[in-house]
Amino acid sequence: MAAITYDVVVIGAGPVGENIADRVVQGGLTAAIVERELVGGECSYWACMPTKVLLRSGAALRAARQLPGAREAVTGELDVAAVLRRRDSFASDWKDDGQVSWLGQAGIRLHRGQGRISSARVVEVTGEDGTTTTLTARHAVVVATGSGALVPDLPGLRESAPWTSRAAASASTVPARLAIIGGGVVASEMATAFTGLGSSVTVLARDGVLPTAEPFVGELVTEALRDAGATVRLGAEAAAVERDADGTVRITLTDGEQVEADELLVAIGRTPNTEDLGLDAVGLKPGAWLTVDDTLRVVGEDGAPVGGGWLYAAGDVNHRVLLTHQGKYQARAVGDVIVARAEGEPVEGGRWGRHAATADERAVPQVIFTEPEVASVGLTAAAAEAAGLRIRVVDYDLSATAGSALHAEGYRGDARMVVDEDRKVIVGFTLAGPDVAELLHAATIAVAGEVPLDRLWHAVPAFPTVSEVWLRLLEAYGR
Repeated sequence: MAAITYDVVVIGAGPVGENIADRVVQGGLTAAIVERELVGGECSYWACMPTKVLLRSGAALRAARQLPGAREAVTGELDVAAVLRRRDSFASDWKDDGQVSWLGQAGIRLHRGQGRISSARVVEVTGEDGTTTTLTARHAVVVATGSGALVPDLPGLRESAPWTSRAAASASTVPARLAIIGGGVVASEMATAFTGLGSSVTVLARDGVLPTAEPFVGELVTEALRDAGATVRLGAEAAAVERDADGTVRITLTDGEQVEADELLVAIGRTPNTEDLGLDAVGLKPGAWLTVDDTLRVVGEDGAPVGGGWLYAAGDVNHRVLLTHQGKYQARAVGDVIVARAEGEPVEGGRWGRHAATADERAVPQVIFTEPEVASVGLTAAAAEAAGLRIRVVDYDLSATAGSALHAEGYRGDARMVVDEDRKVIVGFTLAGPDVAELLHAATIAVAGEVPLDRLWHAVPAFPTVSEVWLRLLEAYGR
């Protein structure tokens, strides 16, 4: 059994783990990273990157068909094989050579295998050949193992071999009929993608489409899916599933009706990848989300840092925000605070401290790559009211700006600004419409920076662009 000591040991080599290790090394400490699968993690191979490739070609084709002059140049349909080849290239054909090479260049040591915490600051790594390497961390162990798809205990579901987000993102063929259980982000994006790729898609959305977004978002996306040929069953709930000998999947709904498909995608949520990490060795429950303090140290039921503060958790696994960019934001804070504590420097916590991931609470940006595209940051109106804020909601039809009329014929979309009336700042902003993702960062700055409305009047949007909506929203609000 080999034994090696580092300053920091990170379990999980996805984008979050990579950024933590890199930040630590840049701060002058040594770091090792443990990974049981591919270096680069879910985002690189089964989520962010490959799924957006599956969506992008269809979005570009729709955009061309919305412009007179361009639509006449479109003489064929989507080349599905070409889309899948491009997806494969972005996923590096599910090989991590490039990512492993980057780790070496960054001065980060990689240990392949299953990492388990065996005692304070000690991680045992079991390789594929059964050998064990013991890693001891002088200062910190960080759990960055992410999350996996949640598959519910539905009669016959597991036996029917359903797709999860991984299978959908890496599919080598497009099923003629695809049923999707769920109506959230993954369900909506994959319904958009596979409808565009030629599948006959049926969405079983018990709680509606994108139910946690502003209500107009779900309405627009549902309408667009139906216009594209998908069947969207709002309120439909699966009761049982079976796969026939010929491969047909039969989903029985709670009302007794049956839906048939060639493949079934289950997209109802996520579960933490903490089952086999040795958490019980430090008094934590295996398979549970990890609770963290403001500097992302793992805390126990009493609220105190585990073992005095050497264990951290970043990314999906701490259940704060399940988004890659927010996990990387946490990673920068974690790396910096570990270095600060190791070197005896002051910890900068609080509302704007560099060692606290405070944006997780009030300024989380998200883009949903459906048709239409959805971009949001901060609180919905409902969430703001639930938080006890006195708010005013301002809505505007995106199609009424000159920029949108130029952008696409028949442009449809909406914008919403949620204003904290006591402080006169924006606490939430949502856009739904073609290509609105690139408008989001301006809203993120306004929300995170708590820019007063009277100052935003001096941030003049260029004409003619869709971003003119900023001026229209301010005019609707009034000085």
